[in-house]
Amino acid sequence: MSDNTLKRANNLVPANSLKKAGLVMVGLVAGILVSFHFPALADKPASQSLPLEELRAFADVFSVIKRDYVEPVEDKKLFTQAITGMLNGLDPHSAYLDAEALKELQVGTQGEFGGLGIEVGMEEGFVKVVSPIEDTPAFRAGIQAGDLIVKIDDTPAKGMSLDDAVKRMRGKPATKITLTLARKGAQQPIIVTLTREVIKVQSVKSKIVEPGYAWLRVTQFQENTAKSMVEHLSKLGAAGKPKGLVFDLRNDPGGLLNGAIGVAAAFLPEGVTVVTTNGRNEAAHREYRATPSDYVSSSGDFLRALPPWARDIPMVVLVNGGSASASEIVAGALQDHKRAVIMGTRTFGKGSVQTILPLNNAAAIKLTTARYYTPSGRSIQAKGIDPDIVVEETPQGSSAKRLREADLQGHLGNDLDPDAERKASEPAATTKPTASAPAASTDAAHTKPIEFGGQDDYQLSQALNVLKGKQPVPKKKS
Repeated sequence: MSDNTLKRANNLVPANSLKKAGLVMVGLVAGILVSFHFPALADKPASQSLPLEELRAFADVFSVIKRDYVEPVEDKKLFTQAITGMLNGLDPHSAYLDAEALKELQVGTQGEFGGLGIEVGMEEGFVKVVSPIEDTPAFRAGIQAGDLIVKIDDTPAKGMSLDDAVKRMRGKPATKITLTLARKGAQQPIIVTLTREVIKVQSVKSKIVEPGYAWLRVTQFQENTAKSMVEHLSKLGAAGKPKGLVFDLRNDPGGLLNGAIGVAAAFLPEGVTVVTTNGRNEAAHREYRATPSDYVSSSGDFLRALPPWARDIPMVVLVNGGSASASEIVAGALQDHKRAVIMGTRTFGKGSVQTILPLNNAAAIKLTTARYYTPSGRSIQAKGIDPDIVVEETPQGSSAKRLREADLQGHLGNDLDPDAERKASEPAATTKPTASAPAASTDAAHTKPIEFGGQDDYQLSQALNVLKGKQPVPKKKS
């Protein structure tokens, strides 16, 4: 999903940090891990001799293009495209970031950026919607995960690079853009006209959904997400300790690793393992624990203000196919330590780590350098987290098939489970429809997005039932 890289308009890396060291990224698109400190790429010695025969072939092709191509081509363009193709051919998440793309990467984990509010990627030459972001123009217009963007205004999107598609969809707030979508099950193309906005993503939301029961949602892991979550927990307990907590990670595409560790640490015993990483580079071998050294940000140890009841309150964690990367780290840690019941559907399965390696030309490369593992040693890559209790988004199932890591061309395999890809492609088990449930709508073009935390949130209602000690909903045999 990109030129096989998933793209997103909301990731921030401090510029001074990028100049000093490579930063590790983990996320559906590009969540940042601020823990590996690789030196700049230009400072690294070559580990092996250069392949002279292949370099001669490259030089020959370069020379022929410069001499015989129908129009003049700048050297910079040819070299940039060669580097881009080299990285895109590795896996769906490695990519070349020119100065502009690198700057874009620096504008999002604070939760504010311009655009439409959709996660997009590439699949077989088409721009594909990964997920709309809540409370954005795309979400309000009913754009759904899995939609193919056929046209951007009057320009066909087929064959367009992901970078170009993203640039076309961005623009000044209050300007309009028309997208033509193809949706599975819809007989005709869907045309939506959107007005661009300054997208401000509120990463933490919460409320008391029933007397004694709280709902806490993390939409993505930003710089201050863990600190903000502590503040929300304090407010939720202002009138007394809740009886139970529904922790909602559905459609959370990931984000900053230290934020994920801080969130997990709020509910786990101090010092336990949250996630480990492993790769060819010795620096990629790391174990991250629920300790301040692994999650503290510039604001200090925010967990000192954590309400004591957060450590032992009964919890259900909601996940789905849009829960990826950092959210999978949190769900996997809480599941392995038996701290919470995981409910919903199988997660995305993005279990690889990307490192930002700055170059001397103000650009950088985003390179997959490691896989990450849950505390018990499970690899999430191309597999995801299987919930303890499988509950689809409605009694009739899900409204659309979700795209997962295993569906991406060129994705990494799961090094610990060779069958992970096959398992991930199998239909998820669903809950049994209730006798009184209405028939599922066949109008795929006008399916209303589910409001997470709302009155019609079926998965939330089932999570509350579990917290109240009611019989968990059984799986349907697949």
